[in-house]
Amino acid sequence: MELLKQNIAKNVNLSDDEWQHFLRPFKLKEVKKKEFLLKQGEVCRFEAFVNKGCLRVFYIDKNGFEHVLYFAVEGWWVGDIDSFTNQVPAQLFIEALENCELLMVGKEDKEALYETLPIVERLFRIMSQKRVIAFQQRIIDTQSKTAEERYNDFITKYPQIVQRITNLQLAAYLGISHEFLSKIRKKRSQKNI
Repeated sequence: MELLKQNIAKNVNLSDDEWQHFLRPFKLKEVKKKEFLLKQGEVCRFEAFVNKGCLRVFYIDKNGFEHVLYFAVEGWWVGDIDSFTNQVPAQLFIEALENCELLMVGKEDKEALYETLPIVERLFRIMSQKRVIAFQQRIIDTQSKTAEERYNDFITKYPQIVQRITNLQLAAYLGISHEFLSKIRKKRSQKNI
């Protein structure tokens, strides 16, 4: 719970009593590598804090290509916000890339926290704003930067993720082919020699 407490403290300060109240609805869940936490078409009934492990959130387009929206590692939150909020079928898949330990909260429990502990609503508003800013920046980067620039940004910004994912997964995140990623990496390694 210490990692969750640190994550929360970046956004709001909770007293010891508020912290204990906040934790009550969270359930520990272990997910094995390659196991799906959510599949497209299911309704997402949780938001999860990643205490340990690495997951990928992705969708498959009509041509069968995978597109990774993001990777979630220790200290990150994961879920399908549209499905969770509106209780509609998910468009996303969430897959464990490693054995994971997650702290899960359900929609009804989260709503109850909003009612009984108003600071929680502020907490999730702040976190949602940060998430929207990150996605906005990602869209801008995708539209304005070259694939090589996006690759360099990713390995600089997320060194804790690079070693934990495959080249195929990274290519799906960057929106490029595996072959093109290989060319970028080869070019980069030649520059470093």
